[in-house]
Amino acid sequence: FDKNVKKVTATLGWEQEYFLVDSALANSRPDILMTGRTLLGHTSAKGQQLDDHYFGSIPTRALTYMRDLEQECMLLGIPVKTRHNEVAPNQFELAPIFEETNLAVDHNCLLMDVMQKVGERHHLKVLLHEKPFKGVNGSGKHNNWSLATDTGVNLLGPSKTPMSNLQFLAFFINTIKAVNDYETLLRAAIATASNDHRLGANEAPPAIISVFIGEQLTKVLAELEGVTDGKLSPEEKTDLKLNVVGKIPEVILDNTDRNRTSPFAFTGNKFEFRAVGSSANCSNAMTTLNTIVAKQLKDFKIEVDALIENKGLKKDEAIFNVLREYIKVSKKILFEGDGYSDAWEKEAAKRGLSNFKTTPEALKARVSKQALDLFSEMGILNHIEMEARYEIELEEYTKKIQIEGR
Repeated sequence: FDKNVKKVTATLGWEQEYFLVDSALANSRPDILMTGRTLLGHTSAKGQQLDDHYFGSIPTRALTYMRDLEQECMLLGIPVKTRHNEVAPNQFELAPIFEETNLAVDHNCLLMDVMQKVGERHHLKVLLHEKPFKGVNGSGKHNNWSLATDTGVNLLGPSKTPMSNLQFLAFFINTIKAVNDYETLLRAAIATASNDHRLGANEAPPAIISVFIGEQLTKVLAELEGVTDGKLSPEEKTDLKLNVVGKIPEVILDNTDRNRTSPFAFTGNKFEFRAVGSSANCSNAMTTLNTIVAKQLKDFKIEVDALIENKGLKKDEAIFNVLREYIKVSKKILFEGDGYSDAWEKEAAKRGLSNFKTTPEALKARVSKQALDLFSEMGILNHIEMEARYEIELEEYTKKIQIEGR
């Protein structure tokens, strides 16, 4: 698409959710001290049913903690940008400016350590567990992922020019195809004992991996799939502007809807992987996502080149034809509805999508032939390294469950 580009970098902007509890109260609860969550007790009479906490006025004590934390972050070079109340009582969130993925992951790990230390100064216990309290929202760590060139272009950003939109759709559709082909690996990448409690409940995405792209982009893909001669229909009187000359529709940035029940959603100029847990290291999810997309783009290049050589098609026609095939085979992963509904579980089973409710089930995908071959071929991890990680993650899961049981 652009011969001046020498390098493409994955970018990540995480959103860290957490609970704040007075240290004296937390210290009186052995379950919180040992497991990070409450195992016994009665649910509170007042939870989040009044919807009066989210984005409300931040309590003074919490705000003092946040300011102190942000100052520490600035000293360490962590570019934190926003802070706000989350849905559950005493639940909050902070988010940074996005960075190169490697740096963003390191900054998040450092942040989680700093949060605890600053909390101690303020006599507050910071709970990063995904589900510390039953009956209210758990905490997640939304991973906002995109691809950027060394020339400063966001490859998942829609544009007004036909050629740029062909570029956008190529990367957009390839990402969907990658998730479609390797959804079990993405599920395995977010599997932990604590995240099992969160997935599928109170504003957390379900354990079924699906992709939400919004009504407008669904129309765009349907239009592309239906076109056989490389031309699109005339411009409509909707927000969906179709560019006949360039063959590719102009996609309006604000037309991606918000679906909180989707684990993997396109949000205007990036994909948001919402199923990652709040205590997790983002590297697991990001390594998996980068690997499957890299493999998919590699295959895409091979298929496009084959059409140009064997059938004598022009480059954009070849790209167009391959993308159309990808749309057809990736339909099962696209879902716009309510991810919490029983109907979706039945529909997902019909579509052949996995629905691993527990970590041991999900982690098996880590050592499947598909996973071992993929990571080996892409030069990420060999078979022994993959199996070692599988054993370590299973052992950690078992120990955490045993601690809670005792």
